[in-house]
Amino acid sequence: MLAFERSKDPSLTWEQLKWLVALSQRPVWLKGVLRAEDALRAVEHGVSGLILSNHGGRQLDSSPSALEALQSVKQALDKAGHHVPVLIDGGVRRGEHILKALALGADAVLVGRPIIWGLATSGEAGVSRVLGTLQEELITAMRLAGSPSLADIEQRGLSMVGDAIVGPKSVLPAGCLPRD
Repeated sequence: MLAFERSKDPSLTWEQLKWLVALSQRPVWLKGVLRAEDALRAVEHGVSGLILSNHGGRQLDSSPSALEALQSVKQALDKAGHHVPVLIDGGVRRGEHILKALALGADAVLVGRPIIWGLATSGEAGVSRVLGTLQEELITAMRLAGSPSLADIEQRGLSMVGDAIVGPKSVLPAGCLPRD
C-alpha cells in the first residue's frame, strides 16, 4: 500500500465537520473544495469560509483548477442564499491572475508559492519585493481592464482562457491580497 493511501482516513464524514464547527470557538474554513455541491454541503455544516484548491494538483492529475471551479461554486452559493468568503488557492503568479480570480468572484487569492520563492532568495526583503511586484502588476492589469478600483473589477472584457491561473488562492495569511 502506498504511503499516501495509508495517510487517508476513510472514516471522515460531513458530520465530523459539523462536530468540529460546533466544538471550535474560532471560524472554521474548509480547503480543498472544487465542486458546487461540496461547497453547499460545507456551508450547511457551518463553515465560515471556503478555500477552493486542488492541493497543488497532487490529488488527481485531471482535477479542475480552483479558478475553473469558482463560477459554479459562487453561483450555487448565491442561488442558495449563502454568503461566505471564497478564496482561490494555487496558480497565482502574476497580477493578471489576481484580476481574473477577482473578476470571477473570488473574495481573495492566496499566493503561497511566490512568497516562498521570495523568502528563499532574499528573506523578508524578497517577500516584500514579491508582494510589491504582484501589487504593481494588479494595478496595471486593472488599469488596462478599465477597473479603477477593486470593487469595479468585472469579468467583461477579460479572456479567461490562455494564460489564466494554472493548476489548482487561514484566514488571510501573509501573502493574501483581500478584495476589500
